[in-house]
Amino acid sequence: MPAERLQKVIAAAGVASRRKAEELITDGRVVVNGQVVTQLGTKADPEVDHIRVDGKLLQGPERFTYVALNKPKGYVTTVSDEKKRPTVMDLVSKVKGRVYPVGRLDWASEGLLLMTNDGTLANALMKASSNVQKIYVVKVAGQPDEGKLDKLRRGVSIAEKGGRRVRTAPAQIRLIREGDNPWLEVTIIEGRNRQVRKMFEEVGHHVEKIRRVQYGPLALDVPPGDWRNLTLLEVAKLKTAATTNKTLKFSEAPIPKVAKTPFRAKESVAKSRPPRPFKSASAKSVGPKPVRPGRTGERPLRTGERPLRTGERPLRTGERPLRTGERRASPAVRPARPAGRPTQPMARATRPAARSADQARSRPSRPSAVKRSASRKSRPSKFKPT
Repeated sequence: MPAERLQKVIAAAGVASRRKAEELITDGRVVVNGQVVTQLGTKADPEVDHIRVDGKLLQGPERFTYVALNKPKGYVTTVSDEKKRPTVMDLVSKVKGRVYPVGRLDWASEGLLLMTNDGTLANALMKASSNVQKIYVVKVAGQPDEGKLDKLRRGVSIAEKGGRRVRTAPAQIRLIREGDNPWLEVTIIEGRNRQVRKMFEEVGHHVEKIRRVQYGPLALDVPPGDWRNLTLLEVAKLKTAATTNKTLKFSEAPIPKVAKTPFRAKESVAKSRPPRPFKSASAKSVGPKPVRPGRTGERPLRTGERPLRTGERPLRTGERPLRTGERRASPAVRPARPAGRPTQPMARATRPAARSADQARSRPSRPSAVKRSASRKSRPSKFKPT
């Protein structure tokens, strides 16, 4: 590892900030290879040299930590405060490693605040040329008309410290909630001190509440006063946002095209699927199923009728079509019916032949009902009237 300035090595180890490390060097509290160093231009290699600060040996550069904090109202965005006010460092005291805020949110503002010990990424995000978008939800006093909002969208001149006036970059503003004191969504690409408040004061409206809900690709998703570590994907998106589209303005942002017709998933899937190849049981052939050419005089198939097999003859006049699973007999076994002859129903079963004379004599037949009634009338009654 190449040698670097001693204050930079101390800051990378997480001992203190770079300015605080310069004070440690000038006070004679830093020892390199057994010798006290007081000159700020001294360089050292943490992998080769033994560096001690207040008697403690440095353990090399600190691992980078990235934290998303939801800053509540009443906290100062600094590492320390001369007025002994609470700072954002009190909210991230349990974070492993020493982190610093990226940018600032004033005492009365709240919302998303990025904190990290990666100085390269922090400087890239805070540069004005990075054009990283920051979205705020703002509650203003009074109802600004459309003319004032258009003026803010084009950019206004605001005052900075020392009385110098600068013109803000174009902003995006849209109404979220109507009322006597409406809520607006403001998107800017700069990070000037109290910029959103000064912008609305220039058009005659005081900002009552302000909350940052998005910083580049990061969105606010933790409760007030809480924090969470960023994922590797979120860190990669932050680095990409800080290094690309540096000259992109709101007016130059590409507008996505919307399709006029709805997307139909079923049709697209059906068109993309290729036809299934035909596989025969006898041979593994690829391709569509072969169709036998029609014979001369053949009529089209009817409902439920199957095509002719090899060796079968076509229907003759008066013959009915074959049903499913039925086979037609050859002409030698069952000749076809002549034309015009109706189909005869099956003959009913004939009665059994008459009994022979011997069977008739062996068992006398019973008289009919008429004969029995006549014989009963001719019989004399057993009971006589008295």
